[in-house]
Amino acid sequence: MESIRVHLPEDLRMNDDEFFRFCQDNPDLKFERRKNGDIVFMANTGGETGNYNFELSVDFGVWNRQVRFGKFFDSSTAFRLSDTSIMSPDISGIAQNRWDELNPEQRRKIVALCPDFILELRSPNDRLKDCFEKMEDWTANGCRLGWLIDLTNQITYIYRPNQERQEIVGLGQLSGEDVLPGFSLDLAALTA
Repeated sequence: MESIRVHLPEDLRMNDDEFFRFCQDNPDLKFERRKNGDIVFMANTGGETGNYNFELSVDFGVWNRQVRFGKFFDSSTAFRLSDTSIMSPDISGIAQNRWDELNPEQRRKIVALCPDFILELRSPNDRLKDCFEKMEDWTANGCRLGWLIDLTNQITYIYRPNQERQEIVGLGQLSGEDVLPGFSLDLAALTA
């Protein structure tokens, strides 16, 4: 099943608190709010994609426990960006000093900042055009490094601020560059 995008007229759009309540009142569903106010009903993943997400989370979690970069989050964590969109990447990371700037209440709600790093894993039903739009929005709002991983087609798209999207063909190593210093991800091991 593909995600469903619903356009709301301006007078029916939800502010941040209304959107947060809407999400809390529908805990069995997952939503995002795009910068133009559209609500996206996110599709559940299949078993294969869910397993990939889990394995990726383990890699980031083990690395983070060793180096103490900051905080990492799963796909259920929502971030409010400066363009008013509220989105949830599959994996995201925020440097510890930025996380420490948030008070306890800000940490409990939709996080009102853009992660330093995000990873989106393209599911077989995700439209590539929608994935590109989302990645561009992450970068435009301050994400320093973004990976869109398409395991089916064995292409990774790397996003950096003020640079063209880079395409890497094949299932090789990805580097965390200066955003996640010392981190590398072996995509071939993920699909083994």
